[in-house]
Amino acid sequence: MHITLLCVGKLKEDFLLLAQKEYLKRLGPYARIELVEVREESLPASGRAGAPEAVLKKEGARLLERIPDNCVTIALDRKGMMLSSEEFAGYLAELGLRGQNRLCFIIGGSAGLAGDVLARASLRLSFSKFTFPHQLMRIILLEQIYRAFKIIRGEKYHL
Repeated sequence: MHITLLCVGKLKEDFLLLAQKEYLKRLGPYARIELVEVREESLPASGRAGAPEAVLKKEGARLLERIPDNCVTIALDRKGMMLSSEEFAGYLAELGLRGQNRLCFIIGGSAGLAGDVLARASLRLSFSKFTFPHQLMRIILLEQIYRAFKIIRGEKYHL
């Protein structure tokens, strides 16, 4: 499986970079993972009318340009569908059985994702009703993808 993580912003903290490196290493036997980062816009001071929408529009345009062709697009969205780890593994397994082995997961920036990016997604996926920092969400997503492959292959890790 070829998986693209399309993310707004770069990881800056060493502990997050180490966690990302670890999960990319663990995922090596299961999938080819490509990280694509687009520039994050600065959120202007609160009170400026339309400021978050302008940020979403700029970041959204960058994201849409970088979505690979012929892929299943999954946008991370607080309001999206919640799946258990087993259900997520089943979803990935089903995609593989249908020959859909190119996936693109999209993680927005501080302001979230633009409506046109969400509309482009095959699935809007939520990990919780909580709001997580987008940098940390990248690590959580990598861990869940790793866990899903372990579940699919019946390997010890999940239990």
